[in-house]
Amino acid sequence: MSTTIGVMSGLMLSGATLAGDVAREQFFSPTLGYDYPYTVYLPDDYDPHASMPYPVVYLLHGSFGNELDWATKGNLPNTADRLIDAGHVPPAVFVMPGSRSWWVDGYNEAARSAFFNDLMPHIEATYHVGTTRQQRGVAGLSAGGYGAVNFALERPELFAAAAALSPASYVPAPPENSSAHRHPAFLNAQGAFDQTLWERLNYTAHLESYRLRVTPRPEAERSDTPPVPLYISAGRSDVYDAEFHARQLRQAMERIQPGAVRLDLYPGGHTWRVWRASLPAALTFMFQYVGSPQTALSEAPAE
Repeated sequence: MSTTIGVMSGLMLSGATLAGDVAREQFFSPTLGYDYPYTVYLPDDYDPHASMPYPVVYLLHGSFGNELDWATKGNLPNTADRLIDAGHVPPAVFVMPGSRSWWVDGYNEAARSAFFNDLMPHIEATYHVGTTRQQRGVAGLSAGGYGAVNFALERPELFAAAAALSPASYVPAPPENSSAHRHPAFLNAQGAFDQTLWERLNYTAHLESYRLRVTPRPEAERSDTPPVPLYISAGRSDVYDAEFHARQLRQAMERIQPGAVRLDLYPGGHTWRVWRASLPAALTFMFQYVGSPQTALSEAPAE
């Protein structure tokens, strides 16, 4: 079932309106046991029978958000239209899933497992998108940034690039004013925040295994799995001190993949104003690595 939502974007150029299509969709998730909602952006003139698949980027929402946030609050459709029309990014599919969790297998739902086991296969079976690492990216804001970083570190073989906008990847613990302390994903049977679960799921728990996977073995020029280039942004007056934690994240990642991490700081707080402002830079960064159909074609072996 699909519902077109009122965010059809457009860009006036030489009298023509170029716009991607946005629709709200859902499918049954065996992992969750109920329907998995998502919003999808298809670029202008999307062709399900094109000779080469479209790259796909998954955009994760924040704590207590939903699958409409990126389209209605984050200005994704207009931003994608502008970047594609300007040639900064190729025509691409953007998937904005919904989750009741922080993109983790927490106390309230197995969001991480549902993403990998149900959502990604559904998207790749439903839309003409790439099914290789080169053709995928993952990004998110706040709790979604937390999820995007974790996904990239846990499964670097799946994503060519990642972006985390004001990531709620707090170390060693979320600040007291963070919604993590009241989110059912982290609340145990007694209703208390589970610090041990937080530490087990946060990015710091994945750094060493990620380092071992993406670091070339002795005398090897390249690792079997390349590092995942990471874009990070934060507002300078964020009430959750996101700038400090973003700098910590950048430092940790730079030690593993120097030159493949970028941090941009913006005036403002933990708000959509900052995330809308940083989205064009995040997508432009990601599509330096997420291949376009043309790139995939140029790199295909000759027959």
